[in-house]
Amino acid sequence: MFVLKNVGKLIFGNNSQESVIELPQGQLYLVRPLSPKGYSELIFKDATARIRRTGQDFQYQLVVQRVYEEGEAELLAEEEGEDAEIDALAVERDEKTFLLDESLHFRVESRENSQQILAWRDLSGDVGDVYEFVCDSRVQSMSVEAFERIAKQCQYERKYRKPHTTASEADLQQFEFDDEQPIPDASPIHSPTLARSIDGSDEMFSKNAANMSAKRGPVSTPPRAPAAQMKPKSTPAQKQEREVKAPTKDMGPPKASEQPEPQEILSMELGELHFFDFPSGAFVLQDSSVTAQVSDIGNWHYWLHVASKDREWLGIPVIADINPVFNFEFLSFIFNQFTEDGSAYSWLLRFKDQPTLERFQEGLMRALWEQLNEVKWTKVKDKEREYVLEAFEDLKMDDVPEDQEDEEDEEEEAEEEEAEYEDAEEDHDDAPQSEHYDSDEEQDDFETQPGDGAVNKSIAVGYKHDRSFVVRGSKIGVFKHTPNNHLEFSTNIAKVETPQGKLFSPKKVMLHNEDRNLVLQNDTDPNKLYRMDLEYGKVVDEWNVHDDIPVVSFAPENKFAQMTHEPTFLGISHNSLFRVDPRLSGNKLVDTQLKQYASKNDFSAISTTEKGYVAVASNKGDIRLFDRLGINAKTHIPALGEPIIGLDVSADGRWVLATCRTYLLLIDAQQKSGKNEGKLGFERSFAADAKPQPRRLALTPEHVAQFSYETGKPVSLTPARFNISQQSEETSIISATGPYVVDWSLKKILRGAKAPYIIKRYADDVKADDFKFGTDENVILALPNEVSMVSKGQMKRPTRESIAGVAARLSTPRRSSGRVGTRESGRYKLGKDDVVNSPY
Repeated sequence: MFVLKNVGKLIFGNNSQESVIELPQGQLYLVRPLSPKGYSELIFKDATARIRRTGQDFQYQLVVQRVYEEGEAELLAEEEGEDAEIDALAVERDEKTFLLDESLHFRVESRENSQQILAWRDLSGDVGDVYEFVCDSRVQSMSVEAFERIAKQCQYERKYRKPHTTASEADLQQFEFDDEQPIPDASPIHSPTLARSIDGSDEMFSKNAANMSAKRGPVSTPPRAPAAQMKPKSTPAQKQEREVKAPTKDMGPPKASEQPEPQEILSMELGELHFFDFPSGAFVLQDSSVTAQVSDIGNWHYWLHVASKDREWLGIPVIADINPVFNFEFLSFIFNQFTEDGSAYSWLLRFKDQPTLERFQEGLMRALWEQLNEVKWTKVKDKEREYVLEAFEDLKMDDVPEDQEDEEDEEEEAEEEEAEYEDAEEDHDDAPQSEHYDSDEEQDDFETQPGDGAVNKSIAVGYKHDRSFVVRGSKIGVFKHTPNNHLEFSTNIAKVETPQGKLFSPKKVMLHNEDRNLVLQNDTDPNKLYRMDLEYGKVVDEWNVHDDIPVVSFAPENKFAQMTHEPTFLGISHNSLFRVDPRLSGNKLVDTQLKQYASKNDFSAISTTEKGYVAVASNKGDIRLFDRLGINAKTHIPALGEPIIGLDVSADGRWVLATCRTYLLLIDAQQKSGKNEGKLGFERSFAADAKPQPRRLALTPEHVAQFSYETGKPVSLTPARFNISQQSEETSIISATGPYVVDWSLKKILRGAKAPYIIKRYADDVKADDFKFGTDENVILALPNEVSMVSKGQMKRPTRESIAGVAARLSTPRRSSGRVGTRESGRYKLGKDDVVNSPY
């Protein structure tokens, strides 16, 4: 279960310009111990060092990039003239690149003052000339160890033209170059006289001989997350982030919890333990021999315990929050640990062979299943057990054409979109400000929070008209979509109340009848629904659905029904599916189209296709597919454990998208073989041995750990949705967790990308989100006190920088006009226009 077959990209990926690993801070020197040109030259006073793959197989580069301070790049450009940027030497000014070959004699040294040095030969210089990257004191030693390890692996691949996974420790030791002289001091302060003899230089080297004892040996490093990309030029906000964001916790492994007394041991295997290092983005070996034990501790509680003969490493409950990922190619199991203070860490267990990993997987899967379902694994049928174990494998969709587009082209497109967005923002910011926002009112005195304590909680996006409706307490705000993809406050429905005048806060809303009506549900009276006439801005009808059947959720009669005059719509209770027809007298439930189950199925969500096929999900985790109401489901997709809190279906019915709290499930409903080949699961039943396998869409464990490190909260996804258009197929999926909006690319999912999503961080938690109708380029979202439309061009690949939300701009949604907030002393200060004009 939870298999990620492409986890090899955690090491070297497939992007020709992607960094493998990075040391974020240091200084680059060129040291000439024997040269009359001068002893030491500071090349970059602030730089990053990274290992980067090239466009050729088994070829890697050692790259050192200059990082500019605020305003430094602009000042340098002014000094050098306007043509400096197009000069061929401009790249050399900002970046030094070296082919990572054994001829460099790349080596690492630690000194008594904890200073860590990377050094390699200057092949174009004089004898003895070396480049030295002096790591900042904040760079951890295990990050440098991981960097050295990967450098050896890259040199091995170049020399032997085969993957480093075939290398033994002895193979890698040939790249240690122990016979080299000690690395000389780089700082000019400690430079010897310029006129020196060979004897003098030998004497200088002998003074540093003691440093050789501090040189590290090889450190084993397993698959790792791609290192975050750092651009050579810092933005002002990046510089400020470095100044104000201090570490909030020890970056090393936390102290292990006390081990509960096991009642039954489900699996116990030997392996290696690795810990995810945030600064380097790599898994670093902690212990080469540990025992990983999964045990039943009673009352449907289970425990994962990892220890060696010398140390208790960790003990955590086996729950969905650990976000487990199994990889058989690298014989690894990756998972998260959450501590009591909300901190998140990521671990990796590596086993000696596949049978060992399979035994451990069986034990962990059993624990996870029994904890979620409170049903003994031994009582599950063999076919269902196999289905569950295979459910989260990274399946190949054979009938989906392989995408030939190069990822570099996609990145360029994303950069172009971002540039277009920035240009539009600049033009927009230059527009005349409204008189209200040009007043002399002091920003500090501006009221940004409403007095009633209510917050935005849900969105209904118009299909027929460019409007979005945001529910906030017993008020509804109406926002217009402008031609340049901004939101403009239109009006405020100040009171949502029943026809009898009783005020209520809508639990759920749905646009209806060409976006003229809004169907509302009152949380305190689940057997009734209300119709709001949006032209009048008031509730005009109260519908009693059924005296004995409460409404859990409701949905349009078909995917695009709200664009028509279709009066009926669908609803579910905990154990029934039905149609609601407001034209009926008395109860509005259509008795002839009621499918009621004797047992409590605990239905939780419903969605429909363009043809009116129906999908229904439950809190038990199973999904039923119907071609019409009033009959049994054509297909029943078994539960995998977690409750389903949201459901969407593509217009053609091919894809079913279910949202669980920590991950999404993408299900291909098209049958691939047998007599019903080509038919949908809505139309014909799947064969008993050919149930559709859900595809698990989850944030990678490394990103989960980084998200939680930044926010102090575990992952909790909002109901995910496809983009919707009558002219084109679905291409994207949108959801959110905490302050992060997450956009999944459907074509990247189908081709097996490891992290097929981009993100954007805000200052507050995202309460609701959905695509603007007809496009996948714009997302409408609601923060507690703000409403925003975000362009996909604003979203970034998840890196340390984008996850941390470095820039203040990332904390501020796009608005219709006006100034934005600023950062002061690490605190985001709201400006007047930081809340869309929303007095409701």
